[in-house]
Amino acid sequence: MFEKTLTDLIQGLRANKRNETEYIQQSLSEIQREVQQSDMSQKSVAIDKLGYLHMLGYDMNWASFNVVEVMASPR
Repeated sequence: MFEKTLTDLIQGLRANKRNETEYIQQSLSEIQREVQQSDMSQKSVAIDKLGYLHMLGYDMNWASFNVVEVMASPR
């Protein structure tokens, strides 16, 4: 399964200025699937992307538990 990195997300946002909201909604649905996976490295990349979207002003309160889960991980 190919996952978008934070760099891919940023490049996608810049490339989709005309339909930014649609692109972000699509990215959020992908991120929601990624944080439900058991692979901790995939979850941490998803949390990175959530942090970036949060800095842009989007609400990410739904992912609070996932953030704590990744922070508590030994890896």
